[in-house]
Amino acid sequence: MPNRVEAYTATGVATGEVARTGPVRDVLEGASDVVVERAQWLPLDGSGERAAGDLRLLVDDLFLVVSDEPDGIPVHAQWHSIELDAGPYRVFGEMPTMPGFDPGRALARPTGEFVVLRDARIVLIDHEDAGEASSAQLLVNRYTVDRIAADLMLGFFFPGAKMTITGSSAGEHEAAPAAAAPVASPPAEAPAAVPAESA
Repeated sequence: MPNRVEAYTATGVATGEVARTGPVRDVLEGASDVVVERAQWLPLDGSGERAAGDLRLLVDDLFLVVSDEPDGIPVHAQWHSIELDAGPYRVFGEMPTMPGFDPGRALARPTGEFVVLRDARIVLIDHEDAGEASSAQLLVNRYTVDRIAADLMLGFFFPGAKMTITGSSAGEHEAAPAAAAPVASPPAEAPAAVPAESA
């Protein structure tokens, strides 16, 4: 059964189906691209939604991904409010960590390209009047995040992001960003449709 997805890129949002069951993170991790079938393309320039056929999107060009098929979340996770900017999008949500997680002493480091958030809201930066999208769960490409505000140090989850620690007794303060991994340049226009013979 196909998996319904919303894929947020630098220039717009593709909505359609990925022809694979199971968590979308499994589809994205380790892949260089993904085909969104029977896609609708909503450009950020306000020109209106249009049918786009089958779109092949580079995984590195995806900022956020929403799916009908939920990804696995640790059963006993502790949840932390987080606000982040990824390209043109601002996201408000909650991020899980395991009980007792200490970012200063943790040996485990996140693996893979995507981090899961729950109870998320998405708005366009500097265009809050355009409304918002919401999702019970979404994936964030951690290498595309520019800024984070959270109640604990998450710099190694989001390399290169400007970090603001919130809720501390000393008030909010900023931490230096971790070294960033190289990220593919965002596309200048809508992704190309997959040729019929390769779809």
